Amino acid sequence: MPANPRRPLISGNWKMNMNHYEAIHLVQKLSYLLSKEDFEKVDVSVHPPFTDIRSIQTVLESDKLAMLLGAQNCHSEEKGAFTGEVSPAFLSKLGVKYVICGHSERRQYFGETDEIVAAKVAAVFKFEMTPIVCVGETKDERESSQTLERVESQVRGSLKGRKPEQIASLVVAYEPIWAIGTGLTATAQDAQDVFVVSGEVRPLTRCAFNMVARSRLAMPQS
Repeated sequence: MPANPRRPLISGNWKMNMNHYEAIHLVQKLSYLLSKEDFEKVDVSVHPPFTDIRSIQTVLESDKLAMLLGAQNCHSEEKGAFTGEVSPAFLSKLGVKYVICGHSERRQYFGETDEIVAAKVAAVFKFEMTPIVCVGETKDERESSQTLERVESQVRGSLKGRKPEQIASLVVAYEPIWAIGTGLTATAQDAQDVFVVSGEVRPLTRCAFNMVARSRLAMPQS
């Protein structure tokens, strides 16, 4: 778990892009662009496709790079007859620190519900990694002023059953569905409007779980 839950986090979700050769090249390039001073101020995580994770792990460890390894998704079960899925246990063994749960594309294209996301969040915690829980509204919900209501519902549903100390350590990312394939991009200001510089997340989680969560605010990754 992060030592300082208020420390900013910058996460790069590579989606379904780059083979392992390209991924290695990108990480090496990033290592030259990011300075020691940068890493003193923020945490940086990279989330390559599953097929690249082992290669990136090797580069990060052998070159002693300060970037943290992340995954884009995982299954909620440790093992079983789930063809094509990836176990959180496998990711943990590869040194993954952060796992994205409930990305807007997963919710939109793969039908992931809050219940599914909550199960994945529990699995990520079980194997001592940190979930990046994505929340966000549709275009219709945004235009009908239902953004906060929708985000509150997703926060409650996606974090259901989590302990206060778990909620305090996770990351909540504003990842609106209306930004998928529309040419529209959620800005940092959009995230601030929703979370009120993360102040909106804390009341929601406090209301749902009767505690003051120190969830970090992550800027959009779309």
